[in-house]
Amino acid sequence: MTLQRPIARIHRPARSAMQSGKAGLDCWVVEFAPDQRPRIDPLTGWSGGLSTLRQVRLRFPSAEAAEAFCRAQGIAYVIEPDRSRRPIKPKSYADNFRYGRLENWTH
Repeated sequence: MTLQRPIARIHRPARSAMQSGKAGLDCWVVEFAPDQRPRIDPLTGWSGGLSTLRQVRLRFPSAEAAEAFCRAQGIAYVIEPDRSRRPIKPKSYADNFRYGRLENWTH
């Protein structure tokens, strides 16, 4: 049996749909691709596998640190580019009713 070398994906985590804050988004994450196909447990019918590498998530402060870790460990990796986030334009609810506003009143 030959051991396959794991392939890692380096990326920035996305916000979940349930949160509006930016906590936990300032790091880079290394996740490993599955090295085996999932198999069905004959007793319960659940799918699973023998490899626990899929459960490992390593966090790094920068993409360079994550890349250096993968190189030092001899892990093949792919870096996903950082998706640029649109800056939030601060607005006030009172601006909707401001005198002399340039936009037409829609309703």
